[in-house]
Amino acid sequence: MPKIDNKRSTSGSKRTSEESNKVPDEENSPIEQVRLTVSTGDDPTLPVWTFRMWFLGTVGCILLSFLNTFFRYRSQPLSIGIITIQIASMPIGKFLEKVLPMTKFKIPGFGTREFSFNPGPFNVKEHVLITILANAGSAYAIGIVTIIKAFYQRSISFLAAFILVTTTQILGYGFAGIFRKYVVDPAEMWWPGVLVVVSLFRAFHEKDDGKQSTSRAKFFVIVLVCSFIWYIVPGYLFTTLSNMSILCYMFPTSLLAQHIGSGMKGLGILSFTLDWATIASFLGSPLVAPFFAIVNVIIGYIVIVYCVFPIAYWGFNMYNAQRFPMFSSALFDASGHKYNVEKIVNEKFEIDIPAYNKLGRINISMFFAISYGLNFASVVATLVHVGLFNGKEICRQFKSSTARKPDIHNKLMAKYKSVPGWWFHSLLAISLCLALALCVFMKNDIQLPWWGLIFSLALAFIFTLPISIIGATTNMMPGLNVITEYIIGYIYPGRPIANVCFKTYGYISMVQAISFLSDFKLGHYLKIPPRSMFLVQLAGTIIAGTVNLGVAWWLLTTVENICNDTLLPENSPWTCPSDRVFYDASVIWGLVGPKRMFGPLGNYNALNWGFLIGGVLPSMAWLLHKALPTKKWVKLINFPVILSATAGIPPASTLNFNSWIVVGIIFQFYVFRYQKTWWQKYNYVFSGGLDAGLAFMGVLIYFAFGIREINLDWWGNQGEHCKLASCPTEKGLAVTGCPVQL
Repeated sequence: MPKIDNKRSTSGSKRTSEESNKVPDEENSPIEQVRLTVSTGDDPTLPVWTFRMWFLGTVGCILLSFLNTFFRYRSQPLSIGIITIQIASMPIGKFLEKVLPMTKFKIPGFGTREFSFNPGPFNVKEHVLITILANAGSAYAIGIVTIIKAFYQRSISFLAAFILVTTTQILGYGFAGIFRKYVVDPAEMWWPGVLVVVSLFRAFHEKDDGKQSTSRAKFFVIVLVCSFIWYIVPGYLFTTLSNMSILCYMFPTSLLAQHIGSGMKGLGILSFTLDWATIASFLGSPLVAPFFAIVNVIIGYIVIVYCVFPIAYWGFNMYNAQRFPMFSSALFDASGHKYNVEKIVNEKFEIDIPAYNKLGRINISMFFAISYGLNFASVVATLVHVGLFNGKEICRQFKSSTARKPDIHNKLMAKYKSVPGWWFHSLLAISLCLALALCVFMKNDIQLPWWGLIFSLALAFIFTLPISIIGATTNMMPGLNVITEYIIGYIYPGRPIANVCFKTYGYISMVQAISFLSDFKLGHYLKIPPRSMFLVQLAGTIIAGTVNLGVAWWLLTTVENICNDTLLPENSPWTCPSDRVFYDASVIWGLVGPKRMFGPLGNYNALNWGFLIGGVLPSMAWLLHKALPTKKWVKLINFPVILSATAGIPPASTLNFNSWIVVGIIFQFYVFRYQKTWWQKYNYVFSGGLDAGLAFMGVLIYFAFGIREINLDWWGNQGEHCKLASCPTEKGLAVTGCPVQL
């Protein structure tokens, strides 16, 4: 085991948070949000490799992994975020600080080095590592195991499933080691989302500044309690408050009014929400995204939703758009009814061509089609944008890691031993060998050939750096799930399991790499020894993946007819909604294939122009920047963000965007500009408090009412009140639940 920076040091300077303002301007971060949020102090003597850290982190990791995997199979899935562990570990850590013995002892093999269960006060660095270790959700690859066993009724060995889950979660960490010097060390790569976490840790561990104002910790508790109490209203007592539409109430029988006014299935004009979960879902907290990113989202949103879409839908009726709902992710036949996928699947889990030809081509809603085109464009736009705007800087960093003058945070981190490159390279080599063994010796389990694995990892490697840069500067990160499905669907059609495996290796390897880099930036801001960060993150990932698979395997082998809606008892909670979507994707991209959807055999081949558009738009922005070099606003035009943000509709809705934009403008423009003192002290704490209160009440509602299926049946809980918004507008169609228009 490599030596970890854990011992209390007698050397090294200490700089308190109050000394932040004394740092020379040329040494401080060039990003104002970082200067206002991150302390320039550090105490390198704080112990981090402690019993408290390992105990609380491991227990938290096991609990979160178990609960999140368990909940994913329920009809009302619930995701418990890391903020729950971040908050809960604080008082428990303080309790252990008081009760654990401080006696020192020696361990054979460690020489004269002394250890203790209680090395002193519970400190922020322990707290950070606990949070990193426990940062576990439900591994993406669990969806593959589920659809194989529950939907396709095939078998997969536990060993193959374990290798699949573990390697998909770890392969990306090797990429992170290669790219860390480009997106962690540079001060310009500031990771807006990380600042929320930094602000919360400071609120927990730093003393009040002595001024006559509420401390961050007290303010956080106040916001948490208020958010906790309030969420029971839109979350259980009066759920209609999550989605209110003035036009739908004014015109309850007007199809056009509800298409325009519905926030869930329409354009969202005059719709609003009083639910933080609705505001922060899909796009994340609007208090985190920088204002220039919000402006880019606004531009893309207005152009696509209120210009392009109405022209395509009402003006030209493209792809017979008025025959289908405006906003829907469902599949339809040519008559406007739901597509019967089961009729085109044969016993070998391949497409039944005669049945498919009889049933006809798959059709999708107009905006779902637009979202696919935007996904195609955003992938290319990401590469072109980063290449044009950041290419020279990446080359300079590649040639010399010292090309840029280090800021105060780099100088403070220089005191700690960095992670050797061979740690990352070894991890990448070992996980790659295991994945190759899975493809070669257990191909019958996953269908993916070895060359498919290499190809998927090559895609992940290519996109990790540009998307990391986008995320590190805007807090918006385009995904690779659609493009990976598209590519393998063309190259290797008719094999749904191979398709989802290729997608998972390509998409999740990149996601895990970016997550690892983000955690390293958190450690960079809070001065956590890098080697400790590496080992804790790796340990947490292995523990979480093992628990994820264990829980999934247990449920899939003990719950009869799990995920099968037709065979389950009425009101059974085991309907697996998220895995149903995963299964549908395997049918669309793996079984039917993009050739019959977006190629010459499908209806939507024109959407392939999105790839060209994605390359042209960033090029135009770059040329404009060159023509107007003194105009700073030109460089802030970010087409990857403009294109990818709106590509999330559906499942995101116009209500999500409208509310997110309004709140973002209030806090990131008005408050940031005119109430900067408040913003500096409370903005990220406020965001974290809202999230925490929502998370705790969400868990409480689930255990108190959800499991027991105790519901309040009254007008305020009747769900979508714009019921006509899901109806097509073409006259003469008799779609279930919709009026026949004569």
